[in-house]
Amino acid sequence: MSETSPFIVSADWLQERLGAPALTIIDGSWYLPVHQRDGRSEYNEAHIPGALFFDQDKIVDPESPLPHTLPRPGLFGQFACSMGIDEKDTIVVYDGPGMFSAARVWWMLRTMGAKEVYILDGGFDRWKEEGRPVTSEPTKTAPGFFEVEFDESRVVSLDEMRGIVERGDRQVADARPAGRFTGTEPEPRAGMRSGHMPGAKNVPATSLSRNGSLLPIPELKERLEAAGIDLSRPVVTSCGSGVTAAVISLALASVGHTDNALYDGSWSEWGGREDTPVVTGSD
Repeated sequence: MSETSPFIVSADWLQERLGAPALTIIDGSWYLPVHQRDGRSEYNEAHIPGALFFDQDKIVDPESPLPHTLPRPGLFGQFACSMGIDEKDTIVVYDGPGMFSAARVWWMLRTMGAKEVYILDGGFDRWKEEGRPVTSEPTKTAPGFFEVEFDESRVVSLDEMRGIVERGDRQVADARPAGRFTGTEPEPRAGMRSGHMPGAKNVPATSLSRNGSLLPIPELKERLEAAGIDLSRPVVTSCGSGVTAAVISLALASVGHTDNALYDGSWSEWGGREDTPVVTGSD
């Protein structure tokens, strides 16, 4: 068995296929303010030839007050079609550092019915460092045809999350950094409590990669289990706004775990309310 995730492709693999039919490349770069980077601006300056920019701040449910809420299936299909994405294509997603926001786009596309979706190992930062081809030319596309097949089992709502926390029948894996999870550091969004849901386990997204690469499968299993995740039981992933929770979703899928979903509202929803239980500390 390969030690590499089946959802990761190498830079060599992608470079050899640049310009191939039925291949869609997506720049899914998104950053927190602390990173002092702007995904759209960086894409305009340089991107992999043929890449489309997937704006994670705009491809959302416009009726939701929360950031990054998954669009309704029909609306997502409209977004995808306007970008020229076909759900039958081989789709490769990348971000800047390699293992931060690309997993969210990977998760969204798979949740909406795309089958062959992968993430570029090392991201665009490594791609550039290795002297691979880049361009600032806008990518010309024709409207695509994305037939949505929404898998609602991959998404958890607030009401469902309340029941999960109350019953404890599904594990909760929180991708935020330890300080925010324990409540010793403030949330980056104003008006939110620090801490975590009762019973949640902290699996920082950064602990699942090294130098822009997802850890080998044996190490992923070790990290997940060391964090208290029982890989024989269902898992719900969460984070600040639903972006880095998908890194845990990717890690789970990579080790063969199939009974997992993502709490789309994540801490922006849970921590921003006054009627949801929050605990602090490491337990």
